[in-house]
Amino acid sequence: GKQRYQGCSPHSARQAWRNVKNCERELKKGVLEKPTQVFSALSSVPKSMDGRITAQAFSFDQNLKGYQRDDFLMAFFNHPEVNSNLKLLSSSGQWTTLNAKVKKVDTKNILCTQVSMSFFDRLYCEGLVRENGTIVKCFDEYHDEILIADELRKVLLLDDSDHYDLFSHLDREEFLFCIFKHLCLGGAFCQYEDDLSPYLETTKFLYKDLVSVQKDPETKNINIVTTVFKVCAYDADGLCYPTSNSHEQNFAYLIVNPLNRHIYVLYHVFGVSSFCE
Repeated sequence: GKQRYQGCSPHSARQAWRNVKNCERELKKGVLEKPTQVFSALSSVPKSMDGRITAQAFSFDQNLKGYQRDDFLMAFFNHPEVNSNLKLLSSSGQWTTLNAKVKKVDTKNILCTQVSMSFFDRLYCEGLVRENGTIVKCFDEYHDEILIADELRKVLLLDDSDHYDLFSHLDREEFLFCIFKHLCLGGAFCQYEDDLSPYLETTKFLYKDLVSVQKDPETKNINIVTTVFKVCAYDADGLCYPTSNSHEQNFAYLIVNPLNRHIYVLYHVFGVSSFCE
């Protein structure tokens, strides 16, 4: 049956449903997975994420500017090419595909404005990261199954950290920050780096793999043309994507480039990596 749109009139519900159907028709004219797309930065992610993180590419050949975000994402998830190819990790740790009728998509807009790694220079301060890049250790504690063994992870996770205010709320909404945070936190049984530079390098390369830029011919400024969404999808039984339970390190980002009409999906589920088994 038709999806119910709670809290809106029958007319607006019919209009919302019509928008989704129109968007589905547009998408059906051409969404293709691009298995040849290489995300080379994934080879450098922490070992604790190995086998539990993936990136995929899809292309679409329609101009979707006229559609609202939620209609577009609902149509994307329910497109046959996406539904049968979008990877997810089962509770048993096996890779499978979505293969579900998505009833609802929760979406968060993620800022994507940063074009320089100098964004992280503020980490080099007393009691956090030393001048030589060494991360300052702290007494072990756990937060949502994540081991906090140094001041860097405290800054990323705990709002009572002495250095939490180094990054504002908006800073923490940036896609560059999100990637960095996910890489630093890693998976279960994470072997943390003692030095900051491997995290920064992998963050930089993964960001460049996923984000597209364009130079303004007049100002010569570099502008990001990519739009990023963090998504959760629900089927008739509840949350089904990225997985059936929520966790800081369970994530799926849709990175949309309207110029070359690519959609990249960055996905990870927290757990024991294949490297640790």
